[in-house]
Amino acid sequence: MLIITELLLVLFLTILIAHYLKLQWSRRQYPPGPTPLPILGNLWTLGFVLHHESLIQLAKTYGNIFTVWLGQKPVIVLNGCQTIRDALISHSEEFAGRPTIPTFHELSKGKGVILSSGHTWRQQRRFALTTLRNLGLGKKSLEARIQEEAKSLVEFFAMTKGKSLDPSPAIVHSVTNVISAVIFGHRFSRDDEEFHLLIKANDVITVKIVSAWGRLFDAFPWLMRHLPGPHQDIFRSNAFLEEFLKKEIQSHKANGAPEEPQDLIDFYQDKISKDPHDVVSTFDEHNMVRLAADFFAAGTETTTSTLQWAFLYMVIHPEIQGNVQKELDAVLGQSQNIQYEDRKRLPYTNAVIHEIQRMSNVVAVSLFRETVKETSFQGFSFKKGSIFAPNLSSSLFDPDHWETPHQLNPGHFLDKEGKFMNKEAFLPFSAGHRVCLGEQLARIELFIFFTSLLRAFILRLPEGVKNVNMVPIFRGTLQPQPYRICAFPR
Repeated sequence: MLIITELLLVLFLTILIAHYLKLQWSRRQYPPGPTPLPILGNLWTLGFVLHHESLIQLAKTYGNIFTVWLGQKPVIVLNGCQTIRDALISHSEEFAGRPTIPTFHELSKGKGVILSSGHTWRQQRRFALTTLRNLGLGKKSLEARIQEEAKSLVEFFAMTKGKSLDPSPAIVHSVTNVISAVIFGHRFSRDDEEFHLLIKANDVITVKIVSAWGRLFDAFPWLMRHLPGPHQDIFRSNAFLEEFLKKEIQSHKANGAPEEPQDLIDFYQDKISKDPHDVVSTFDEHNMVRLAADFFAAGTETTTSTLQWAFLYMVIHPEIQGNVQKELDAVLGQSQNIQYEDRKRLPYTNAVIHEIQRMSNVVAVSLFRETVKETSFQGFSFKKGSIFAPNLSSSLFDPDHWETPHQLNPGHFLDKEGKFMNKEAFLPFSAGHRVCLGEQLARIELFIFFTSLLRAFILRLPEGVKNVNMVPIFRGTLQPQPYRICAFPR
């Protein structure tokens, strides 16, 4: 028995050494990076999470293009404004792919728009952009829905009469109702229990898919698929989300096609009916469910996280809050509805919103990209199918582009005359062919929600609270620690 145990141990060590030597040989074809361990790669040293600050530190040692190994899979990290822009904008076509990551593939099966590639991605993205325009993106109709939700949020804050509140649930509800109107054609009440379960399911997916358990599933899907653990919550929540969406689709079918499509589901069903025999069409119910799920995820997490940061920054920077309110009073007064077009007359307020987006850094590391063909880039040659992780955080805090990169400074977006100016290092929505589908919608929401609340209230910390923990929580997006504020009518 002892001899068998010793033989097995020798065999295991031999396999481990062979794997290590193979790994070291494979590394030669990739940019430099930390030495990976057998089987785990760099997962152990990264804490099983691809954290933006760890990647910025590694860039100081290995340069702005370096490789980390997530298990046995090499991922090339892009760091710094110029490197990211060169890859995602100057080489946009080459970097337009999305790799097959086990957790993501388990959810989407290559359907929808966020996690798909090739022909499916091109068709679904073109349809999604056209539908958003048809539903009023950039027009008064969709903006009116956002104004309605902003008004509802103001009314909710007013009901607290200056008492301490956690603003997060109300923000999540209002923002989620905007994208719900886009997808389903209607909003949900604050008391709708199934709607709360839907929000929770989306939150579980977003949080756990980037957790250590998600990374373990990506590294060892053949094993983790059969083991119990928190990673299974991802797939249970996804099943609930898809079932909810299917019920909404069935409800639309039962009500019949309207003369004019009113929401994403209407437009998609209309598209399917027009091309029933198109052999190259990707428009079917499976893609409809995934596209709706993509809209829901993209339309909630980043905007709600940014608004949570926005109100927190305002209470710890009352002087900036006061300057915003002075500009709002001088330009808009109290009577008229706030419109996105007003940002052109509110350069300081617009600058503050952009600076909050930069500092909150909610999508620190962009979803992975994949090269769709062999590519030469900044002195390196990459094969088709190489996987890249753009560290957007490194651009948003790049000291070569920001005067005070780690301080909230609206002056970053103002010229000497106080006029608003864009900055090339401002990449919170990523860039290139895979730029965030909902960028324009998010910009409109952030502006209208932020200005509506600040025009109506003075936001302060609860009495006795002096210190605020500004260390973010990594929950898919970077979110603030739970906090409470008081909203006093102006």
